[in-house]
Amino acid sequence: MMKILNSLLLMAILVVSVVPMTAAVSVGGGVVVDITTEDFAPQVWMCDNRVVYDDATEPGRISEDGQTLVERINNYAFEGEQIGWRVLVFDKNGIEKIEDVFATIGPVQGAGNDIEVNCKIDHIVQVEEQLDETCNARILEEELDSVSENVAAYYDCLLTVETPLSMYGEYFITVEATDLDGLSGTMAENEYWFLNPVIALSIEGDVVFEDVRPGTSSYSETILVGNDADQGSGVMMDMFISGTDFYDSSSSGAKCPISNQLELSNFNYFATSGAYSTLQDPRNDAEGYVPIEYGIGFNDPNPFYNNNEILQVLPVGPYYVANVLAPGAEMAVTFRLNLPEPCNGDFDTGSIYFWGEAI
Repeated sequence: MMKILNSLLLMAILVVSVVPMTAAVSVGGGVVVDITTEDFAPQVWMCDNRVVYDDATEPGRISEDGQTLVERINNYAFEGEQIGWRVLVFDKNGIEKIEDVFATIGPVQGAGNDIEVNCKIDHIVQVEEQLDETCNARILEEELDSVSENVAAYYDCLLTVETPLSMYGEYFITVEATDLDGLSGTMAENEYWFLNPVIALSIEGDVVFEDVRPGTSSYSETILVGNDADQGSGVMMDMFISGTDFYDSSSSGAKCPISNQLELSNFNYFATSGAYSTLQDPRNDAEGYVPIEYGIGFNDPNPFYNNNEILQVLPVGPYYVANVLAPGAEMAVTFRLNLPEPCNGDFDTGSIYFWGEAI
């Protein structure tokens, strides 16, 4: 009996000793997994819908309020005029990560200048939508024809030039996008504009006719008429001339030839600008002089266009190229007076006007 018990006890001990060995085989281990997603900076591409619009202040030869300002060939703009862009904004983290899209102006290129106007979203690009080729969307060497869902959108931006009190001088202008992580991107095509430049004309010399014999022609000294707009502004001026009749301010019994009035038709002028002069002007007489049209205000009493230009020479499109002055450029103008006979009196009341229109 004792032998059996010992055998049972031995068996029990053997069973117990096996259990820990089985548990040790089932124990496992692992590695830590850490995934970091790139904070992708927004990309901004300008599409071909970039345009400049005229304001409602003064209609030009072609453009009127809200129309494309096709005559503007240099980078200057005045209060009320507008610059518009259509841009494509792209963010691999998702278009909902875009916090803001806006146009900025400031002294340097790129991000960080003052925000002037927010852009309006047009639509989010759908997965099956082909991207506008004019946007030239690319990341490094990869050219994008289409994108994934909810990673890109088109925006329309329209910047209106404010008064000179807040916008005067030269600025870089661009469109910028920022995301919720504080990252930003700008379109590559920064623009450089002179906003609200001062425009002015300079006139050097006087028009004086002394001791003119009735029935003869007399010539004034040559005066210089120039574009005195801000240097560096690039403002191009289309030049015009007009005048009034002349009268004797004293009670001297003037008569020239039948009344106390010296008519404007007795005055003509000769003008030169670069390689051109009124010798090529179709309105000239045998001596190359051109008559002066009546006018006391721009387009008053008659439209000035194609009528009151100083030089109607070298027409290109709606303009006469010889009649356009760059900043600092000047025309030389000489006047001729054909004094009637009989004529009596000193005619010192009246005006000849020079006009410049920024184009």
